[in-house]
Amino acid sequence: MLKNKQIGFIGGGAMAEALIRGILNAGLVVPSQILVSDVSVERLDYLRGTFTILTTTDSQETARQSDILFLTVKPQVINGVIDTIAPVVSKSTVLVTVAAGVTISTYQNKMPGVPIIRVMPNTPVAVGEGMSAMALGKYATTEVSKPVAQVFSSVGQVVTVSEDTMDAVTGLSGSGPAYAFVLIDALTDAGVRVGFSRQTAVLLAAQTLLGAAKMVLATGEHPAKLRDMVTSPGGTAITGVHILEQNGVRAALIDAVVAATNRSREMGRR
Repeated sequence: MLKNKQIGFIGGGAMAEALIRGILNAGLVVPSQILVSDVSVERLDYLRGTFTILTTTDSQETARQSDILFLTVKPQVINGVIDTIAPVVSKSTVLVTVAAGVTISTYQNKMPGVPIIRVMPNTPVAVGEGMSAMALGKYATTEVSKPVAQVFSSVGQVVTVSEDTMDAVTGLSGSGPAYAFVLIDALTDAGVRVGFSRQTAVLLAAQTLLGAAKMVLATGEHPAKLRDMVTSPGGTAITGVHILEQNGVRAALIDAVVAATNRSREMGRR
């Protein structure tokens, strides 16, 4: 699907690196099909040395040459990038943006007729277990989006959503790794409290959450059903779950997602 496609990245930070690694590991393209531009020569040297891809400091050159162009820069600089590349982006180029809070219309107004796809990935793309949500612009058909979905599938899982749910995506999966890290940290402290070394406690906690998540995805069962399989009558697990419910852990997680979603909406209105 990506055969003979030139893939460009404007911005060579952690997100671009994760996507490049996923693309190459999956064998979707060869290194010579990837061109990255960045303001940092040192960063470009690193990416070129690590992946043997093409690099340049000229973002317009990257935009001109790309069949699929990823904007992997921070939201605060995105307007300047759009202004720079808009005159040279072809209507046959698929533009993919991962800038949080920046709407498709922001790009479309400057680049009419260009297929725009807005994506919210999360940080586990760095280890190939990311969750990415795509919203398609007016000119981005399902067929056009397939190669982009293939790229993000190389670093995790992908869903297509309507753009009006992107703030909710940010609140749930975009911010979600932070909630998971808090849980792992708390479970680790608990493990230390009951006698384990911190190293052992981290392993027990992190692998337990990883295994539980894999069970949900692999079985397709409702999480509550899987919980019931663990909580035998009068046993240890139901005793622990009771304490979690008493302390409002479930409500706190729901409130966290709602608050993060609302914060994303506020940031998008700036």
